[in-house]
Amino acid sequence: MRFQSFDPVYDSNSKILILGSFPSVKSRETGFYYGNPLNRFWKLLAKIYGTEVPQDIESKKRFLLSNNIALWDVIRECEIKNSSDSSIRNPEPNDVSGIISKCSIERIFTNGNLAHKLYEKHIESSADIAETKLPSTSPANAAWSFERLYGEWKIIKF
Repeated sequence: MRFQSFDPVYDSNSKILILGSFPSVKSRETGFYYGNPLNRFWKLLAKIYGTEVPQDIESKKRFLLSNNIALWDVIRECEIKNSSDSSIRNPEPNDVSGIISKCSIERIFTNGNLAHKLYEKHIESSADIAETKLPSTSPANAAWSFERLYGEWKIIKF
């Protein structure tokens, strides 16, 4: 079965773009990015920016935009079994260059190996902005503690 990603979150003031691979089952159920409560994405960003962890979709959007962060996925649509990145088949990429042309994006960060690989394959040539691969915030990336993730991810705030 084919699934679609969410709309991007951005505005003209967005300076960084964080790209995931594709929404998990939990995210698709909640209707927004990083909806699995075990995913460390929102907790990590809140620590980096010194704020409370946003709890609902609207507060998450406000958090992103107030910190000049754009958020999207590399994949627009694909076939996927449950939340397994390794099961992704026939991915169609998002038009990341479209967001870049509407914003002030200076840096692009990918959340995890798959997002990085897909970015290199489908988007890098049209984006013309340096991309930095960050370790996945997914609970499946158990080898990385929260503090270790924080040590890598804090570079997004510049």
